[in-house]
Amino acid sequence: MTEAQSTRAVSASALDRNLSARQLSTAHVTRVQNLERSPRWLHLLLPWVNVGGGVFRVNRRRLVSSRFGGVLFTGEGAAARPVPESLRALPEFSQATDAQIHELVSKFQHHTHPDGADFTLPEGTLALVASGAVQHHTNNGAARAVRHLFAAPGQHFVAPSGLSGKDLRAVGKTTLLTLPPEQIASTPWLKTALTPQDGASRSDVNQYGEAAIQVLSSVDGEPKLPTTFVDYQDHPREYYIHSIQTVLRTHTRITDLYSNEFDQLREQVRVVIDVIREREEWELLNNPEFGLLNETAIAQRVPTRGGPPTPDDLDELLTKVWKKPGFFLAHPKAIAAFGREATRRGVPPPTINLFGSPFITWRGIPLVPSDKIPVTPDGRTSILLLRVGEEEQGVVGLHNTGITGEVEPGLSVRYSGTDQHSVASHLITRYFSAAVLVEDAIARLDNVQIGSYYDYT
Repeated sequence: MTEAQSTRAVSASALDRNLSARQLSTAHVTRVQNLERSPRWLHLLLPWVNVGGGVFRVNRRRLVSSRFGGVLFTGEGAAARPVPESLRALPEFSQATDAQIHELVSKFQHHTHPDGADFTLPEGTLALVASGAVQHHTNNGAARAVRHLFAAPGQHFVAPSGLSGKDLRAVGKTTLLTLPPEQIASTPWLKTALTPQDGASRSDVNQYGEAAIQVLSSVDGEPKLPTTFVDYQDHPREYYIHSIQTVLRTHTRITDLYSNEFDQLREQVRVVIDVIREREEWELLNNPEFGLLNETAIAQRVPTRGGPPTPDDLDELLTKVWKKPGFFLAHPKAIAAFGREATRRGVPPPTINLFGSPFITWRGIPLVPSDKIPVTPDGRTSILLLRVGEEEQGVVGLHNTGITGEVEPGLSVRYSGTDQHSVASHLITRYFSAAVLVEDAIARLDNVQIGSYYDYT
């Protein structure tokens, strides 16, 4: 035997001994890892209300004309038309008849402007923004641009007086539907509806469009006190509890023979619950009936000034939710984009710790990440700002607790029997929903671009 053959024989013998030793040892086993799992901060930060009857009714003061409504549209571009019923969401048309609303729809004229185009409208023109956005800008005495108007899709405005040259600017490709002043003047009911009224003359409505409650402030004398009452909404909004369900099927042989270090049934239930919780957070944000992205009132939606999310944009959101704002909610890429914009301006956002994890903040309010907020293929997303809590008239989560087989509040695991193939079934159910108690509890920043980077060298 040559020296090389002898060396190979010794190596083979050592390998055999290693394999034998491994067969006699016990590997350290981990729990089942699940890449889909996320921290689910929204679920942790939302206050949860127990809904015993399956329906959550939001009682409110009567709204005479809401200040948070907006117009919905069908079609795009030159084919865009306002949905007649949605025109009643505008305070000016809240008392219009069906015939007047349908007459109004036929009177609108279309205007399309490219991104950045400057244009003007005759004073008193009513304009609806179907797509894009419109801002009204002027220069102050120091030759600095001052923005007096910023209207997003679904919002409306009346062209102000004193427009000089082209004081209106399109932000993005913009489609407007307009009613010129001569058209308004020739329609008596429309002229009356659009005539500005002094706030003092509308003593029956407060600044939010609610039926007013009369009070008197005095310092001396014996004035006659007003009489008043609290008028409630006739048909309050109701939220129904939704469910996410699945049936976990496991062979009894698996749970009997292979549950040495970890209980196989418990591990599989744990992974399924993780998946259900992930889907729950997606529904809380995207569900067409109660998802927070869809529940944001049109008047509470603000487009970015230029695409990337800047400190100015987040400040704009804070003007919409200024009553005890709780937290921003954004895709991790949107948070990174905001960090770049703030750093570029020399104001890197500070960091705080919540639940043992760091969060960047703006104005002391944390930016909470969630990958359930969608990002479009061209890199656009949205950022939410929430006020939370039932006592604060904010956003709350809804669930039903105390159900049979409950393992977590509002989540149950029920044994459903074993079939003739020795396969056991367990029904796993989560009951939940969410509610926005008043419109100014949530605001949304739209058209957030996440792909802007800067070369600091």
